[in-house]
Amino acid sequence: MLFNSAAFLFAFLPPTLLGFIALAYYGHVRLAGMWVTAASLIFYGWWNPIYVPLLLGSILFNYLTGGYLLRRPSRVVLAVGIAANVLLLLYYKYTGFLVGASDQLFGLEWQIPNIILPLAISFFTFQQIAYLVDAYGGAVMEHDFFNYCLFITFFPHLIAGPITHHREMLPQFSNPTIFRPTFGNLGLGSTLFLAGLFKKIIIADTMGTYARPIFAAAATGEPASFLGAWGGVLSYALQLYFDFSGYTDMAIGLGLLFGISLPPNFDSPYKSRSVIEFWSRWHMTLTRFLTAYIYNPIVAGAIRRRIERGLPIPKRGHVPLSAFVGLVALPTIFTMFLAGAWHGAGWQFIIFGLLHGAYLTVNQAWRQLKIRWGRPLESRHPLVAGASVLTTLLCVIVGEIFFRAADVPTALNLLSGMVGAHGIALPARVSDLPGIALIREYFGLPILTTGEISPVQVLLIIGLFATVWLLPNTQQLLREFRTVLAPRPRASWLQATIPVLIWRPGAIMGFIVGWLGFFLIIRAISAAPTEFLYFQF
Repeated sequence: MLFNSAAFLFAFLPPTLLGFIALAYYGHVRLAGMWVTAASLIFYGWWNPIYVPLLLGSILFNYLTGGYLLRRPSRVVLAVGIAANVLLLLYYKYTGFLVGASDQLFGLEWQIPNIILPLAISFFTFQQIAYLVDAYGGAVMEHDFFNYCLFITFFPHLIAGPITHHREMLPQFSNPTIFRPTFGNLGLGSTLFLAGLFKKIIIADTMGTYARPIFAAAATGEPASFLGAWGGVLSYALQLYFDFSGYTDMAIGLGLLFGISLPPNFDSPYKSRSVIEFWSRWHMTLTRFLTAYIYNPIVAGAIRRRIERGLPIPKRGHVPLSAFVGLVALPTIFTMFLAGAWHGAGWQFIIFGLLHGAYLTVNQAWRQLKIRWGRPLESRHPLVAGASVLTTLLCVIVGEIFFRAADVPTALNLLSGMVGAHGIALPARVSDLPGIALIREYFGLPILTTGEISPVQVLLIIGLFATVWLLPNTQQLLREFRTVLAPRPRASWLQATIPVLIWRPGAIMGFIVGWLGFFLIIRAISAAPTEFLYFQF
């Protein structure tokens, strides 16, 4: 069930919210939690009810395993629990890819099984692995079956995140002063939900109409033109940005309707000055999980081995090359390899992960050099800062090409087009303009016949990147209110200049939000809803 569908907006959300309000208002917090859990299972099963037992079986297995680890910590039981989750994920998500790759490499002529990927399996698997690891370490403070079910199935974050943590969610479900409706949360939640709906159906879906034809043509082997490739790739970069940002806002807003605050998951990542900063702003809860449960244990093991061998532990900014490789480079590349594989079963996702592993390794090496030289990590000079943002964005966009492409040849086709390997042609609309015509004739440039960029597309790309870089994000707009499990964000420079850009409840704001909601709902029910991009994971 999609957040932007009529079924969700009219058939699912109103009765779910009204039932919760009726139960929670009169203090029946546990019944309210059970009601939302049952509704979340209906939400999950709407796509394919056959996978509801799979989800419930996974929940029961991990709850019982976690309980055992709380009572009797055992590395063997922990390893079995993690292996069971990983094998489940491998079977549903990677069997087809692994069989196909084996067939290509060894000519085994195996038949690729037709396995349908269950929704959200990557998300609820990661949440439960974290629960098992923390149960083994004694960090789980609450072990209640009904709250655990709600923690995993809570529909605002179930399908595409944020990847929540038991320490931040279970106490909220148990607290009657939090897990209840309030007028403030209903207003904040509705505003955030509508902001996300606007990003999805007005911006992301519009940019998707420009990106799809270019990627589809490149997938057929048609050489990507210079302008067509850049137009399609930049359009996709904006589609992905506003699609994921929109889903995050909608998820956080829906959580607030029930009094629940979710962790932040998106913080203007295209403003990042480095790839390290990018991953601290993009899919923040995935970065948090990878750091805490994969990267840090690998580094801790490397440090332990150095101690056993009598080697010194490098200090910050004074890491020799041999130590840098073992303590930074290899753990980073391996972690991002897993991040790429987590996003999808295909060589293009492996390349996506390894690219970002290389980016982060170079970024870390450059930071180490800056620390040694006594230079600041971030320059305050506006030209240097702007160049850093553009360089980071270019690196990210190259990775996003592999992220979106159907396969590696498609991605390479687009990259070749972007560097002009397939020739540079001028759009027909501008080729006959006085100055342009002279340039075209002098250099012998052909006229673009396919993959032409329209003026509207160019204006949208320029306008939306300006919006991304200059305007405050939704968390900054609502900074005077607690919407996520994080400190309040600092006001942007524009908000300091124009205070009206800080959202405050009132008649005028209510009128604007009301009319926006009416328009978006009419728009949502008048057209077939499109899937959020992260639903495929």
